[in-house]
Amino acid sequence: MLAGTGLSATAGNLSAASQTNLISIQVSVDGKAIQANSDEKISLGTLPRNIDFYFGPAPNSKYVPIRLRDRLDGYDKTWNQVTAEMNLTVRFYNDAGDQVDQRIFTVTGDSGGWDGSLKTSPLTHRREAIIVPKQASRLWIVISSAGAPAAVGIYVVDNLQVSLVVSNGAPKILMQPPLDSALGNFSDARPPDGWIRDGLHPSMAKIVEVGQDPATKAFAILDDDPFSHAEWHNIMAIAPAVKPGQHLIVEWNEMYSIGSGDTGAAYYNSLPPGNYHFQVQETTIMGSPTGVAESLGVLVPEPFWKNPWFLGSGFLAAILISTAGARYVIWRRMRQEVLRLENQHALEQERLRIAHDIHDDLGARVTQISLLSAMARGYQSLPEKARVDFDQISSMSRELISALYETVWAVNPENDNLDALGNYLCQMANQMCEQAQLGCRLQFQDLPKDVQLPSQMRHNITMAVKESLHNVIKHAGATEVVLRATFDSELLEISIHDNGRGFQSDRQFPGHGLKNIKRRLEDIGGSCLIESRPDQGTTVHLRLFIHPSV
Repeated sequence: MLAGTGLSATAGNLSAASQTNLISIQVSVDGKAIQANSDEKISLGTLPRNIDFYFGPAPNSKYVPIRLRDRLDGYDKTWNQVTAEMNLTVRFYNDAGDQVDQRIFTVTGDSGGWDGSLKTSPLTHRREAIIVPKQASRLWIVISSAGAPAAVGIYVVDNLQVSLVVSNGAPKILMQPPLDSALGNFSDARPPDGWIRDGLHPSMAKIVEVGQDPATKAFAILDDDPFSHAEWHNIMAIAPAVKPGQHLIVEWNEMYSIGSGDTGAAYYNSLPPGNYHFQVQETTIMGSPTGVAESLGVLVPEPFWKNPWFLGSGFLAAILISTAGARYVIWRRMRQEVLRLENQHALEQERLRIAHDIHDDLGARVTQISLLSAMARGYQSLPEKARVDFDQISSMSRELISALYETVWAVNPENDNLDALGNYLCQMANQMCEQAQLGCRLQFQDLPKDVQLPSQMRHNITMAVKESLHNVIKHAGATEVVLRATFDSELLEISIHDNGRGFQSDRQFPGHGLKNIKRRLEDIGGSCLIESRPDQGTTVHLRLFIHPSV
């Protein structure tokens, strides 16, 4: 009996509990059907994907389940209901009686806290805001089990009320709760004024008692017919009047348990290895088991690579492969290192040959040009213009000789170390400052000879220092320059400081001197910082990390 209703639970099918094979279960994996037998466990294969369980009344059977639910024991924690729904609908009609719009509020499954009893299951409050559509003039409320024809179960609506939102005032009640438990004179035989039953099976629209101490009366759809529906709705002749654009509040309390006795399906993307049982149960319209059920044992075996014998063999094979791979990697690295050293040696020999050729051939020829031009200048018979030209040739030859020696120094692989770089910077600074009659102090830490430095780095560092000294000589107006160099923890630091006039660090200068210095350091992975203040001199800091692999 339904609690508090005095109505039968529609248990006509409960006698079927003694029958067997009333429900069928079919299984497919990744779209391929698997022969299933309820008397034996079936294997879904290793790492199955897209597993589908289909269930419903057995073929060629006249048995129609009331409601069905399913669960995969070992995976699902709760029962799954075959999806079906009921609804509370707000419909709007115009003056001609034509429907112009509607809002449908559906419910499916079980309401929160549902325990199968109308006395102890809690009601849930629901509140919906609606704007009256265009052309609407009347409001109609429908509580219905219409939708999927197979939907069965119970839907209870209590304390239904419609209010009109009024600006700067309390809401105006358009529809009062249609049932008043204090009167106690409403029943299935005498529905409340202004409401009627409807649908294909209107007798399934009930008045029920919910709760206790005290119990209250409420609308209910008690649908036990999977082939028809029932509904409650207010009478159109006395339906509340509304106007387009008005804001309405519809609120009510509800509880429900809704399912279907039609065919259902359960989908699983994948299942971990293990033993499972897929169960299908018939329930009453209130969700209580009737005793009719079917189950199917399902096995998902462990992948073969997780078996102990495979793990042992795999571990041994992994050791062998790792050992062989490590030996191959070591051999390959040694081979690559040998090839690299051979190529480096060949490259250094070629650089040494080029340096010797430049020094012995081009250097000698340019020196000869310088000497001949100097000797020619001493001839008394030469006109003055010729003497000036020979002076220019001699000066340009000396500059060319200096440039050639710089190139020879940069190309020669014997100079690819920090010690050679330090010696060269000292010689260059002394020579440039002596020619400019500028005081020069050299503060060089002992630079290690075993730290290698590629020719590109040596060239860029040398040119950056040379450009810095050139700027001091040309622009600083200094009387002394200090050149420092240190090497510690793979960091090479070189600074050029003068006591000249200085400048504002944020000032923009024409030309590319300072930009070139910074670019040269950036090209080799270093950095350049220039500090200067008016009348306090200028300091150029060059920083470069030199790793052992370089």
